[in-house]
Amino acid sequence: MHLAGSKIREWREAHDPRLNAEEFGARYGHPEPWPSRTVYGWETKGKIARAAVQKRLAELGICTLEEWLEPAPDELPQTKDSAMSSDSHPFYSAHNHGFVRVATSTPQVRTADVTFNRDAILTEAKRAQDAYVDLVVYPELCVSSYAIDDLHLQSALLDAVEAAVGDIVKTSAKLSPVLLIGAPLRRNGKIYNAALVIAGGKLLGVIPKSFLPNYREYYEKRWFAHGRSVQGQEIAVAGQTVPFGTDLIFTASNLPGFKLNVEICEDYWAPNPPSTLGALAGATILANLSASNVTIGKSDERHMLARAQSSRAIAAYAYSASGHGESTTDLAWDGQGMIYEFGDLLAESERFSLDAELSIADVDTERLLSERMRNQTFNDAAEAEDCPENWFRTVIFEHKSIGGDIGLHRPIRRFPFVPNRANKLDEDCYEAFNIQVDGLMRRLTATKAKSIVIGISGGLDSTHALIVAAKTCDRLGFDRKMIKGFTMPGFGTSDHTNSNAWKLMEAMDISAEEIDIVPAATRMLEDIGHPFADGEPVYDVTFENVQAGLRTDYLFRLSGQHSGFVLGTGDLSELALGWCTYGVGDQMSHYGVNAGVPKTLIQYLIRWSIQTDQFDDATDEVLQAILDTEISPELVPADKEGGMQSTEEKIGPYELNDFFLHHIIRYGQKPSKVAFLAYHAWKDASEGLWPADFPEAKKNEYDLATLRGWLEKFLWRFFQFSQFKRSALPNGPKVSAGGALSPRGDWRAPSDAVADVWLDELKRKVPES
Repeated sequence: MHLAGSKIREWREAHDPRLNAEEFGARYGHPEPWPSRTVYGWETKGKIARAAVQKRLAELGICTLEEWLEPAPDELPQTKDSAMSSDSHPFYSAHNHGFVRVATSTPQVRTADVTFNRDAILTEAKRAQDAYVDLVVYPELCVSSYAIDDLHLQSALLDAVEAAVGDIVKTSAKLSPVLLIGAPLRRNGKIYNAALVIAGGKLLGVIPKSFLPNYREYYEKRWFAHGRSVQGQEIAVAGQTVPFGTDLIFTASNLPGFKLNVEICEDYWAPNPPSTLGALAGATILANLSASNVTIGKSDERHMLARAQSSRAIAAYAYSASGHGESTTDLAWDGQGMIYEFGDLLAESERFSLDAELSIADVDTERLLSERMRNQTFNDAAEAEDCPENWFRTVIFEHKSIGGDIGLHRPIRRFPFVPNRANKLDEDCYEAFNIQVDGLMRRLTATKAKSIVIGISGGLDSTHALIVAAKTCDRLGFDRKMIKGFTMPGFGTSDHTNSNAWKLMEAMDISAEEIDIVPAATRMLEDIGHPFADGEPVYDVTFENVQAGLRTDYLFRLSGQHSGFVLGTGDLSELALGWCTYGVGDQMSHYGVNAGVPKTLIQYLIRWSIQTDQFDDATDEVLQAILDTEISPELVPADKEGGMQSTEEKIGPYELNDFFLHHIIRYGQKPSKVAFLAYHAWKDASEGLWPADFPEAKKNEYDLATLRGWLEKFLWRFFQFSQFKRSALPNGPKVSAGGALSPRGDWRAPSDAVADVWLDELKRKVPES
């Protein structure tokens, strides 16, 4: 180890704000970003940087050229971040929001070299500590190495393994992560392929492998005894007697949600993996220590199994396979590590790497427990298995968790309702469109309607509803002229949007008409004695609702005249915020085709239809113009400078409101948790992933104060103000797995609730800046 590595770590931890290795490499790496594993290599493995990198670090004042040759102080890394101030707000701590940092490790390995393997395990443990990891999952039999055949039966090797385990346990007293290692262990004249859970200088327990492969290239029954019937037992290892069996859950007393269950390799290829019972007993994190030699296509198979098990078990699944250094006498190894959470891939290691790999992700245990609360099938399955929580043994330990701001190490979707898989883009958009089209087709054939009546404003929602209606007619073989489109300009309608409405109706080749609602609105305002009728510039809610109500009234009368029904255009985001006029207004229709589609998804679907040439060039030009127009209800006349009424200036950016909505209705997250996720998703536009082909100019970022302010407004509108509008929603299809707000479906709530609980939690737990 060299002094330069210590200086680099000290410098980035003292940086304001503190930088993790990935952030440090991305910000200061030149000419290319330095990968986090490279930075960790300098800091914890004594690797020497290239001359150009040394010069760059010297120019930054981080470390001198000479310090690459000076030894580092002879001490283990601190278990607390010295740069974290003691008064750091609890909001910034990932642990306070239910996250557990998990890593899969593929250490260096040497066949049957127990001392080498022990040291490699500890090297990765120290590297994981520097990354503030809570749990490290190593490969199967990593202490001895896996592919050693009959050497597993050699007493000298087994003695060396037990001694190495003792050394690892002893050293763990100075380390913060829980270590999950694999080793062959003896008990009562049998050898078990075992997983060992180690933390804080103690061996907490041992889990035997349940299913031993003994087909094709595998011969494990030649050496090992299976552990399927091992429950309620103990085992003596390196001077400690600890719980032994497949009935173990390891729970951190000071980190709620950290509940670990373990299985080994072949176990998750079994029809009924042991981890299923572990999850039903309460484990949120399932770990698999694997050797798993690689063959063509096997990586996909592992992904499939891990994804499926994490999804079925509503759990996180951490999988770590053996890598380079295992014997290649007859087999090869790729060192695959991956972490899934409820079907989502959070992190994956580099395969076939010659270097040790550490794949890290923060697992959201609160999300998992919340989903289990909602999913009664999960709890029914637990009862069907005789309630495993009643007979599993729980090993409770105090975890050396590192407090303060350690960042957040997981992908967060800025647009959780928007298709996020580039390789599945067409398929996802196809599904989104056709869910709506199918719903409208059924409603059209069931009612035997002779027309679809729709108001076209030139805005996003009516545009998308018209696209769906046009495709519905095409699918049923109906003439698009049965779609009766009406543009109804009012006091605030701009020439631009009215022109877009006409261009769109003409491009779609539907029946198009215009009804000027100004005379009728003026008469109504006069009749009710509104100040605007006397020339006063009063643009209150009544002024707006008169126009919205008249438009809806006209549409319903027109639908009767044309033997049809009114196609609603309001979207999920507007329903969440109550941004619609109740009753005789845009809240009501005969069928709300957009009711399950949030604003951000509508924007994306229209953009996708342009990019994939769903329509001709003329239509694409109109669609792009509509996308580029600021979102506005256009109920208030333009100001003296020509500025139009802006929806988002009043209720907040839809991209934030949709983010808040998803995490609240889908997982019931607390406001402080939603704010924490939003902060990490939106604080820096240059970080993280954006949806495919997302316009650069629209990549926004927000500070915490802005996020907190808009979230406060969202909470009041969603929980207290707008539920009565949702309680009387017309029919409309659910589109996104994120949820819908129909009182007959995903969301059922009282119309007279107050938002005090949510607003208070936000104010107490989220700093103002």
